[in-house]
Amino acid sequence: MGGAERSARKKKQATRAVVAARSGGDRNKVVLGIAVVVVLALVVIVGVIWSKSSSSDEGPTADGISGISAPIARDAGVVVVGPESAKVTIDVYEDFLCPVCGRFKKEYGERIKTEIEAGTLRVRYHVLPLLVKFSSPEGYSKDAANAALCAVDENKFWEFHESLFRTQPEEGGPGYTKERLVKLGTDLGITGDTFKQCVEGGKYDAVTQTEMDTTRALPYFKGTPTVAKDGQVVSLDGDWLGNLVK
Repeated sequence: MGGAERSARKKKQATRAVVAARSGGDRNKVVLGIAVVVVLALVVIVGVIWSKSSSSDEGPTADGISGISAPIARDAGVVVVGPESAKVTIDVYEDFLCPVCGRFKKEYGERIKTEIEAGTLRVRYHVLPLLVKFSSPEGYSKDAANAALCAVDENKFWEFHESLFRTQPEEGGPGYTKERLVKLGTDLGITGDTFKQCVEGGKYDAVTQTEMDTTRALPYFKGTPTVAKDGQVVSLDGDWLGNLVK
């Protein structure tokens, strides 16, 4: 074999070695890439599971919740808070799962309570199962609305209402189970089995659904939260509440 042939042969061998090395490197890169994807997927899955678990475990709390010095009565699916002699009566349409309702409560809740206790404001709360399909599993809006009406029977509506909005579950999440709703009632001082049976049996489910159907037929209702006075929507711009009660 001549020198030229030996040189050519060595070049071929070197080329094959480089190709093999590159192929092995590519395979290693692919394997590494797959491993990274698998790890990231596991992190996401664990995060989702933890998030759902922690959300359902926290539950609503009665800590620091106080009542209101005002008469409270139930008119079918509407809870009326405040004296009949109040200067102004408004209708508030809300859903315990509605995040905008939660923000409304945080922004205006204390002022509304102050005006009610001062005797200048009367509020008709429509607790609606509007977002009943927007929890997983479905049904939290219905269960919470029913439980709130059950709480009226135990003279704990205001505290129950405040608690559910203060620690509000996320829309699309699991919501709170009936067991959690019953526990909240117990934490708020409700005793006996009547409340538990009311919540677990869905005593007012038909009532809240009727209220939902009636509300949907109103020409001014576009969603929650909605505030209305004398059949007209109240714009929540500026000092809307102060302008109503002045």
